This record gives sequence, C-alpha cells and structure tokens, in this order.
Amino acid sequence: MAGLSHSSVTKPKRRGLRIVVIAIVAVFLLVVGAVGVYAWSLSNTFDTQTVKIPDVFPDETSRPTVPPVDASSGQSTSGQNILLLGSDTRGANDGSIADLTGQRSDTIMVVHVPADRENIFVMSVMRDSWLEIPGRGKAKINAAMSYGGVPLAVQTVEGLLGARIDHVAIVDFTGFKGITDALGGVDIDNPIGFDSSHLKGRYFAEGTHLLNGTEALAFVRERYAFSDGDFQRARNQQAFIKAVLGKSLTAETLTNPAKISGLVGAIAPYLAVDDGLDSAYVAGLAVELRDVRVGDVTFFTLPTTGTGTSPDGQSIVVIDQDKLKAVQKGFQTGTLDAVQPELQPAG
Repeated sequence: MAGLSHSSVTKPKRRGLRIVVIAIVAVFLLVVGAVGVYAWSLSNTFDTQTVKIPDVFPDETSRPTVPPVDASSGQSTSGQNILLLGSDTRGANDGSIADLTGQRSDTIMVVHVPADRENIFVMSVMRDSWLEIPGRGKAKINAAMSYGGVPLAVQTVEGLLGARIDHVAIVDFTGFKGITDALGGVDIDNPIGFDSSHLKGRYFAEGTHLLNGTEALAFVRERYAFSDGDFQRARNQQAFIKAVLGKSLTAETLTNPAKISGLVGAIAPYLAVDDGLDSAYVAGLAVELRDVRVGDVTFFTLPTTGTGTSPDGQSIVVIDQDKLKAVQKGFQTGTLDAVQPELQPAG
C-alpha cells in the first residue's frame, strides 16, 4: 500500500510553534507560540468569540475506560483525541453552530496528538461510513449528529475507535472563507481539475492556484464533480489545511500582529468548542508541541473497501474491518506511527 501523505511545507526560520492541530484551532496555536506579547488579547478573543457546546459527552458508563496516566509527565499514555465536525448548515432549532441536532455533519476528522507530543495524526472519516450507531442500529456515521447531537456523535466515534474523545470542535464551513481572506489567499495544490457546482462558471484546474476566500470555500465543499464524491472532497479539505499551514507558517505572517489577530478574529465566530477546549488548554498544548514541525503532521483516511449498498438501498462507504483493527490499536495505545503501513493515505 502506498505510504502516508505528509505535508512538505518549507520550515520557517523563526522557532515559534511550527505546527497546528487542525487548520481552525491551529491558528490560535500559532499565535501563542509566535506572538507572546499579544497572547492575552488573542486569548480573550478566542474565549469570548467561540461558541461553547453544552453537554458534549455521552454518559460515562457508555464510554471507553480512561487510559492510564504516565506518572512522570502526568499525561495520558494514549495521548489526546480531538473530534472535528464540519458543517455547511447551522442548527435547526436556533441557528446556533453549537446545536446541530437534526443536521448531518458534512466533515468528520479525528486529530490524534500522541503522548510524546512528537507528531500529530489527522484522520478523515467518510461521512457515509456504515456502522453501528448506539441505540439506533446500522446507519451512516453522519446520521449520529442528526439523531442525538454532539453526544451521540462522540459516542459513535468512540465506539468506532475504542478510544476516548477528549475534546470536540465544530466548524462552520463559512469560517474557511474568513481565514483564507485574512491570509490574503492560500495556494492550493489541486490534484484533479473540476467544474465547481458551488461557484458557477469556475473551473479549478489541476495544479497550484492562489485562491481567495470565496474560491476556497467552494473548493472544500465540492463533491458532486468527482467520480468518488466524498473521497476526493476529503482529500481537497486536507489540501486546504496544508495550504493554510503553508501560508500561516511564514515569517510574513508570524511577525505581523495585525494579520495574526485577523486570523483569530476571522475564525473564532465560526468555531464551537467544548468548555475544556479554551485558550488555556490550547496554550498548554502549544507549548508541548513547540518542537513539532509541519512535516510531522500525517493525514490519512479511515481504511475502507470502497462503496456499497446498504440493506435498505442506500449508497454507503464500507469500512475495512481488518485494517480498522490496526487503527483502533494505534488510537488506544498511542502508537499510530507504528501501524503507518496499514493506513490508507488520503490521496
């Protein structure tokens, strides 16, 4: 099987924080490591403008056991797992990004930060992946959000991996536009040319292109133009994250307080997080990850055997149960790097 997809962004000379958890939360990580004098102001922006998600986690009795803690470091021996949910729509009840009950999550990623803090893994899960949703039977994984909001989504992912989710972030795709414009556009390495269904008349040619916010939003949303639909959309979303990393980790950005403030201010209103995912947590994680480089981030997709049809006639994505075992072990023991050859690359 082909090797994993690693980013190859040039390392900046400045020795601030070199890496991020995901494009959205990452912006704040970069800020903490690069511009300490502005940290208080930016922390205040992050904490006051992000939306807090109430009742994030399911009942404790239904969750995987808490992993052991290393006595010397005080950290979980299996690392940290952050569930990232992306959506094109806001909640049906009150229009809040924190309440997506009744809505289906369009993007599902799990960010794994190993206990040694030496690298980061970002796993995409196809939204049509067919599995057991607790209390609901077999269904597509993105139906969990619709059935029971964030707690059921967390419980479903925890059941899939056999590992606990420590934090949750929901991203409104509209925020991708703001962060792109705040950076002055990003260079996307587009692997396949396509006509956009979200931006009529726009053709995204194969190759590298500087995209503005409107174009970037159309790029990450697209799935109808591809023969493999959501698979290519997941690859494009990961390409976007790499592009944001590439533009954020330049001396031009890291030494420009106004630009960094603009990044945080542009994305915070489109980000909903659990109570524990606040500026203090992010700042602490940033310090722990200070020696990690962009090249230490690995993107991959939960292994599948392709598409199929459910008993009731739905088009679904079939999880590769054999390869899933290696991924589960990696999450449960904090050893995803040891099972890399078994993981399915994103592109």
